[in-house]
Amino acid sequence: MSTSIPRPGQHLPGSAPGIEPDRIHVEVDGLLTRARDAASTGGDQDPAVAISRQAQLLEQAHDVLVQALSAVDKV
Repeated sequence: MSTSIPRPGQHLPGSAPGIEPDRIHVEVDGLLTRARDAASTGGDQDPAVAISRQAQLLEQAHDVLVQALSAVDKV
């Protein structure tokens, strides 16, 4: 006789967890594209400013991924 294996969070009332992989993918892709664009338009501005902008965008992408992983761990 086989028994089903419970999924994480399956015991919680309500709908499925609020993790939307497609939304996360789009958000991170957008941030990475903006970081890439900041590097390519760096000739118009001080290189230090371009690098700082890239770092800020990469940090935002990292934060989105960390929040997504944190939400999955809570389920």
